[in-house]
Amino acid sequence: MVTLRRTLAAAVALALAGSAQAQDGGGRQGSLVALSRVLGESQALREACEGKKDQYWRSRMMRLLSLEKADGAAGAPLTAAFNAGYAEASQAHPDCGPESRRAEVDAAARGQDLAAVLAGPTAAAPRPPAPDIDPPDDVGAPFEPR
Repeated sequence: MVTLRRTLAAAVALALAGSAQAQDGGGRQGSLVALSRVLGESQALREACEGKKDQYWRSRMMRLLSLEKADGAAGAPLTAAFNAGYAEASQAHPDCGPESRRAEVDAAARGQDLAAVLAGPTAAAPRPPAPDIDPPDDVGAPFEPR
């Protein structure tokens, strides 16, 4: 599940980087609305498994609104999409289980696709998620220059 979160987080980071630099045009607004909906779904699915105190995807949505300078009326469609995605996923998957985990994987894939669209053709391709590995034994040890 950590890899899934890293994948969607990398996709959202890519979209945020691209959306802050991209010019508005074509279906960009539609892609932002769709990404907002996916973030809402992801928040609900994460809460089902991690608890209501976990606000990981909601904080990413707040960052998206900030980078897009989408406050007030400009942010209304994005906020509405987030809330709709949240409500739909909350109703469909109120509890954590195999179905909610599959829904999380689907949301991550859709988010990654939308992020690639938002990043545009000039953006670098996203890196694959890092494998889940144990940190080296010396993590946390004081840094010593050589």
